[in-house]
Amino acid sequence: MKTTIENTVVPFQLLNKVPEVTLFFWIIKVLCTTVGETAADYLNVNLNLGLTGTSIVTGVLLVIALALQFKAKEYVPGTYWLAVTFVSVFGTLVTDNLTDKMGLPLETSTLIFGVLLALTFLAWYVSEKTLSIHSIFTRRREVFYWFAILFTFALGTASGDLMAEGLGLGYLTTGFIVAGVITVIALAWKLRMNPVLSFWIIYIMTRPLGASLGDYLSQPQNHGGLGLGATVTSVIFLGGILATVVYLSITRKDVIGKKYKEETIEDERKGGLWQTAVVLALFVMLGGAGYHIRHTAIAAETTASSPITETKLPAPASTGSATAVQPAPASPLGDLSLFRTITEDTLSKLNAGDQSGAKKRIGDLEFEWDNAQSHLKAKDKTAWTNIDKKIDVALRELRAVHPDPTSEKDALQALLAELG
Repeated sequence: MKTTIENTVVPFQLLNKVPEVTLFFWIIKVLCTTVGETAADYLNVNLNLGLTGTSIVTGVLLVIALALQFKAKEYVPGTYWLAVTFVSVFGTLVTDNLTDKMGLPLETSTLIFGVLLALTFLAWYVSEKTLSIHSIFTRRREVFYWFAILFTFALGTASGDLMAEGLGLGYLTTGFIVAGVITVIALAWKLRMNPVLSFWIIYIMTRPLGASLGDYLSQPQNHGGLGLGATVTSVIFLGGILATVVYLSITRKDVIGKKYKEETIEDERKGGLWQTAVVLALFVMLGGAGYHIRHTAIAAETTASSPITETKLPAPASTGSATAVQPAPASPLGDLSLFRTITEDTLSKLNAGDQSGAKKRIGDLEFEWDNAQSHLKAKDKTAWTNIDKKIDVALRELRAVHPDPTSEKDALQALLAELG
């Protein structure tokens, strides 16, 4: 028996290359997102590969994973989710490279990946007349699908980082906002919102949700997290992924095709175009308004703070006074004493041979610096970037699997010099 799906004649029982969207799908998706981010951090920081080295390694692994996925004749849980995990890592690194290496603002990255994703969907729809994951049974559709997946991860990373870091909301607040959006979309889907549109919106949103969840679980308790650490969090999530993938491999509960009916196809077509236009307009208006309000508040707070401090200078001999207080320009970023103090504490612990204490203290620097990013960067982007690069080097040295005390101290001294 044969049926026609989107102008393509295929066997009624399809061998789809992707899984059905079930609760298991979303669980693994969020877990893969978190593991992907912590794995990238481990390669970048703990193994001290840097962004370039990490990008090369994960790029090669992604090519291998996708080659296995394309070679498969049907959906294989282990192969598919391995590819998703590496796409998650690589999509995150693409955004990080644009931000850290090229100095591209997160606002620009968000717009770029939004446009690339829209163009991918447009080319996919013009070519195939569908964006449904229920019909990934040709090579061309599979290529479109994985390009879309890559750009959703990159867009989710850029927009999530923009909210959490660029606008200073923090990952926990960002996580609550994203979870709220996902809930609204899920309810709208229950009320007959187009399923294809609902799927892709939630797919994008689960990227910053996963990052927020991982950040909350791994951060120390004094930083507002549960204190599990990146390694423990990664092991727990990786175990959850493996257990779920093994379960799905045995039960085959997420295989598409055997009960795929014409009603499903028609349901995926209903209201897709006009609903997409409405939802996109709402996202642009609400997102733009929220960005403007938050950006204006940051600008007002930045303007209110003065980069001028009082510095004690030697007084002229004729005055007979020991010191005189005169205003002198400080760093263009303003008062950086908190960051200098933490850096000096870290160096003192290293000099005392307390490696674990120094590693913990440098975590305080990372936390405070990230919290202050939105305000400091608004004052002077160049000065902020110079210090941020020195902090990244110090973090990599102190968190290396096999730290070198000399390199650690050199990195901290260079950071202190940059802090002034």
